[in-house]
Amino acid sequence: MTRARNQIISTADTPYYHCIARCVRRAFLCGEDSLTGQSYEHRRQWVIDRLKTLQAVFCIELCAYAVMSNHYHLVLSIDETRVADLTLDEVIERWCVLYKGPLLVQRYRAGEALGIAERQTVSEIAETWRARLADISWFMRSLNEYIARRANQEDSCRGHFWEARFKSQALLDEQALLSCMAYVDLNPIRAGIAETPEQSAFTSVKQRIETPQEQDATALTLKRFDPRQAETAAISYELHDYLELVDYTGRAVHPTKRGYIAADTPPILVRLGIDTDHWLQLMRPQGIHIATVIGHSTRIEGYLKRHQQRHIAGATQLKRLLQ
Repeated sequence: MTRARNQIISTADTPYYHCIARCVRRAFLCGEDSLTGQSYEHRRQWVIDRLKTLQAVFCIELCAYAVMSNHYHLVLSIDETRVADLTLDEVIERWCVLYKGPLLVQRYRAGEALGIAERQTVSEIAETWRARLADISWFMRSLNEYIARRANQEDSCRGHFWEARFKSQALLDEQALLSCMAYVDLNPIRAGIAETPEQSAFTSVKQRIETPQEQDATALTLKRFDPRQAETAAISYELHDYLELVDYTGRAVHPTKRGYIAADTPPILVRLGIDTDHWLQLMRPQGIHIATVIGHSTRIEGYLKRHQQRHIAGATQLKRLLQ
């Protein structure tokens, strides 16, 4: 049975979510159309530029991303602490970067004198916007609507550009988070359009390898790896361990090299407690997509109890792989 988005995305369960948006029919987000020869590669930068704008507005962090020819993946982290600390004026200024806002708010921003009731109304509007600044649905809407309008304008057409709003998966623990991030970063390798992580254009792993954030203010801001920080402040592993894991997995899932397994298992895989064979199964094309919730069996059982559910499609296989 289809479930409401607000039941799937719940920060009471986890702040981490994997989101996917795919183009309708044969529409091209990026890449080159083999029938017409037209290139849409420039649209990849549209996605990056829009994400950069949204990062300055929303209190949602980006853990991983991959922009493919007809879809994209994002691994997002909701920062409820940051959004709660914003002042009323900060909330209004952030939201008005994207949307004009009602006339009353425009008057407030212009410094006009307002009555008590009018100020109360402004405050209520701002609190609605505050909730949206930590809402993945609004984040994805602000991204997809912008790209769809721009693509339709370029193609001189109307109608749906995306096949649906977006799909999302709750990532309940570090096993699920690291597994999903690696899955996303390996998309170009799995598709056979890149040989190595450092050649995987428009992915977070390529950015982490080539562009340290402190050296490039124009790059997307990615959630940091730092084992000394709390889980909510950073991803509590070393970056070089994660990059080693992605490199190791990429050698095994590349279309021309499937079955290759290095002699040494990456240390991070040992610490995550995931069997090597199970890990490689997760990294296959449909390995992650089989369930709306990903995590260790104990976390999934707790999730089911909180949401009064008996079963999640695909969860049994994922629980086995993440044991």
